[in-house]
Amino acid sequence: MSSAPAPAPAPTVPLTSLHDRTALADRFGRDPELHLFELGDLDEPFWSHTAWYTVSADGPVALLYAVGEVPTLIGLARHEPAEQPEQAPRLAELLRAMRPVLPRRLLAHLTAGGVDALAPDYRAEQRTAMLRMALTDRAALAPHLGEASTAHPFGPVTRLGAADLADLRALFAAGYPGNWFDERMLTTGPYLGVRDSTGRLVATAGVHVHSPARRVAVIGNVTTLPEARGRGLAAACTARLCEVLADGTDHIGLNVRADHPTALALYRRLGFTAVAGYEEAVLTSV
Repeated sequence: MSSAPAPAPAPTVPLTSLHDRTALADRFGRDPELHLFELGDLDEPFWSHTAWYTVSADGPVALLYAVGEVPTLIGLARHEPAEQPEQAPRLAELLRAMRPVLPRRLLAHLTAGGVDALAPDYRAEQRTAMLRMALTDRAALAPHLGEASTAHPFGPVTRLGAADLADLRALFAAGYPGNWFDERMLTTGPYLGVRDSTGRLVATAGVHVHSPARRVAVIGNVTTLPEARGRGLAAACTARLCEVLADGTDHIGLNVRADHPTALALYRRLGFTAVAGYEEAVLTSV
């Protein structure tokens, strides 16, 4: 008795590499709060390290950012708008088509279904539920702008620069180990901080991406030393940073763990609201 024939392999969707920054800006500009990183990475020094892919003229675009030991893959699509109900499955289709061009190991930021679309070729070492939040109520920043200047024994919120790099790294090592920081961020966007009476840097807030040309910014690396928490320092740094960014940006956002109630409460007090959920995962080919 003959066995049933093996199922035919799924057809391969042609993968297209994109290079037109103007066209990319137009696509991402239709939903800027979801695509803040992509818009920011259209500028140097990021653009030279990027590759952009799609499988359709009007479908999702994925970004592969090749800096550091572990490249980053960003693939985000809306799941809920009635006018584009097909975007989530089309993102999965795009990611499957990208498997031949992906590195062996990568950090992925993918909306729901994206990590599973890369299986079984990639194994997820860890999966973390994340939220993209956007600043939607700038008036909510005002009550927090003076907190650090009045919280003795801490000084005011001040601008950080290259001379503060060692202090910033020490703060991250003590308060935010494993964070994603590149020293170029000190020159591509503002970083602010608070010092205690001994001069030690005890809190900071900075940006992952800041593009005056695209008028977008993504806040990141908000950190307070464990022993200095609960004093309003993170709120003061973040509020002041948003104020610094305000004149040159239309959209300010950030990423936060969905299971971090303290951080979520802080950002909601500062006027941020959730835009979309996604997964952060470290993926390794098998």
